[in-house]
Amino acid sequence: MNITDLFEETVSALTVNKMRSGLTMLGIIIGIASVIAMISIGQGAQGSIESSIQSIGSNLILVMPGFARGVGTQISTGRGSAQTLTQEDADALQKEVTGAKAIAPETSRRYQVTARGTNTNTQITGTNESYPEVRNVEVDTGSFITDQNVQQLSKVAVLGPTTRDDLFGVGTSPIGESIRINNINFKVIGVTKSKGGTGFGNQDDVIYIPISVAQKFLAGNNGVSTISVEATSQNDMVQVQSQITNVLLKRHNIGDPAQADFQVLNQQDIIATASSVTNIFTILLASVAGISLVVGGIGIMNMMLTTVTERTREIGLRKAIGATKKDISWQFLAESFMLTFLGGAVGIILGWLISFGVSKLAGIPTKVSLLSIVLAFGVSAVIGIIFGYYPARRAAKLNPIEALRYE
Repeated sequence: MNITDLFEETVSALTVNKMRSGLTMLGIIIGIASVIAMISIGQGAQGSIESSIQSIGSNLILVMPGFARGVGTQISTGRGSAQTLTQEDADALQKEVTGAKAIAPETSRRYQVTARGTNTNTQITGTNESYPEVRNVEVDTGSFITDQNVQQLSKVAVLGPTTRDDLFGVGTSPIGESIRINNINFKVIGVTKSKGGTGFGNQDDVIYIPISVAQKFLAGNNGVSTISVEATSQNDMVQVQSQITNVLLKRHNIGDPAQADFQVLNQQDIIATASSVTNIFTILLASVAGISLVVGGIGIMNMMLTTVTERTREIGLRKAIGATKKDISWQFLAESFMLTFLGGAVGIILGWLISFGVSKLAGIPTKVSLLSIVLAFGVSAVIGIIFGYYPARRAAKLNPIEALRYE
């Protein structure tokens, strides 16, 4: 039997009962579509997280309270929960760390803010004039905090665009207006450009004030929640991390780095941890969706076994006129493979449509990769072969005489 005859026989056999063939393919279609959709959502989320992390600065090193595991290690849990870093630590790093382009300490906490009869709960970040350079913040209108503001304890504020919209209305200019934070009046001197984000991770829902004011009038101490350090180049980051660790260990009188009461992290540490988490969830979602592929494969086996029984006399007749076991096996394997091939093709299209719909309607980022399509298609082909092998083998072993007598 040549390939053309095999193809024609396969198409003919599957189109005899279109409804049954369609229902059999449905399991594969749903399985493939689910796997592609889940993987695309997971990869889209990972890309979005990495983009957000990259947007906070370039060549960025973060020094945070907590317990460090050494230079270049992963983030530990509970970071930032202690108050072990001070303004004096930041000043020492500014003087002693070479290879640092800029250093910006900050203290952050959420407060209720009021203005013109409106109010909002937002993040108040006390920092200095190096913050925009270190954390990739751009001023849209007005100006940012200066070192003079920090030294003179000036009660000035720079609003993020989301906070500006909440307090003064969309697109308005709040420059020169007054806001109240913790019952203290601040004069608005600038508005930053939008960086994006949602919920508590919204980088636009923030107010910047001089760190000295935040420490004295809001926090009541000279502690800092984060010290952001921008290295001069990517190649200097490991060296800068090592210097930061050594300076702080010396200042805190700690001899064993494993007992350090701070963490030194860079963007790659954060990205690696975030990626590992999203990868685990992506694999979990894809595995759950993959169960439907197995169910679809069982459905194909069930249909093919039923087909073998229904076509017993046909198989006997084929053998009687010279068809070999190999011809019979290939016939039923081809039918099984065709079902999974067509189901896989439709599933890929449906999976892409689901991903597109989730992205447009729910606003969740998705990314359909070529790898996910190839993987899903390959799995469907393997399922077709595996679950079609037993029915094909059973058909090939039928005795032609007994098959011709079958009613």
